Amino acid sequence: MKLESSVKTSHYAIPMPWLILLLTSLLIFLMGLAISLGSVSIAQSTVWHILAHKLSLTDMTSYWSMGRENIVWQVRLPRTLLAGMVGAALAVVGAALQSVTRNPLADPHLLGFSSGAALGAIIALLHTGMILGVMTVPIFAFGGALFGIFLVLSVANFSASYSAGRLILSGVAVAFMLTALGNMFIFLGDHRAAHTAIFWMLGGLGLAQWGQLWFPLIALLLGSSYLIHKARYLNAMMLGDESASTLGIPVRRFRLTVIIVCALLTGAAVAFAGVIGFVGLMVPHIVRLLVGGDYRKLLPLCALIGAIFLVMADIASRTIMPPENMPIGTLTGLAGGIAFVLLMRQKRHVAL
Repeated sequence: MKLESSVKTSHYAIPMPWLILLLTSLLIFLMGLAISLGSVSIAQSTVWHILAHKLSLTDMTSYWSMGRENIVWQVRLPRTLLAGMVGAALAVVGAALQSVTRNPLADPHLLGFSSGAALGAIIALLHTGMILGVMTVPIFAFGGALFGIFLVLSVANFSASYSAGRLILSGVAVAFMLTALGNMFIFLGDHRAAHTAIFWMLGGLGLAQWGQLWFPLIALLLGSSYLIHKARYLNAMMLGDESASTLGIPVRRFRLTVIIVCALLTGAAVAFAGVIGFVGLMVPHIVRLLVGGDYRKLLPLCALIGAIFLVMADIASRTIMPPENMPIGTLTGLAGGIAFVLLMRQKRHVAL
């Protein structure tokens, strides 16, 4: 079987290099816009001059105040970079999970990864306290995501099957259980501090700090590199287990490896940004409209468009009700839900 010939291509013949160049330019523009907007508005030219000055790319004498420099460099740039990393990670995870489960609705929420991370964060915020310093919530959230995937694999093992459908059902069951446990820990915790956990569960980028960005960055680079390297395998998995096996792919081992990699990526993202939905579900479908279903093109573009989507959501969250920041998870849920309904309308003749 010729694998490349079985991969669906898009009706929109946009050359890949042009798409990458266009999307990268758009992402840089939006990141500059995100840094300039907020309770203190800073001109775009000043933003780029400050960034060039801090990166020692120019000898220009600073004409801006130290306060504005700190806002750009210490507050908004780490936040914007985190938005891009989290958006890219969640979109790549969604695309990979939709391949190995052959389910177009698969995303980190459906398989219980996000629920596990939320449970870990709730325990840290309401019960253990900051026993590990500022890294307490991220570490507990990351551990919760790993606990979630451990439960999913245990349930699948208990039912003696690692098929795609069984993993989806296991993930749904585990997600319900972990969400219920999270609600119980909120109920048992200090009610005065419960709003902190609830706000974190709604998603936010307020934890972004330079000293913590290395963690999601390394997870994104390693996890996405592995998935892009295995893009041909992901194409084959879309054909079904039997077809993938005939192409020499160890289906069960590869599926488990991809799920573990996705759990690590999700844990790193949720640990610093809270629970942000619909990115992993919606972005891969948008990218398929542009380049088709070939994962060699799909994954890099998912990373770019996922980053663009979350940077735009962050801009909206800080400008809709200034000076308050709306929880970014509510915005992605609203935008993603509407976009997904439109996609379903467009693909109404495609059987799921």
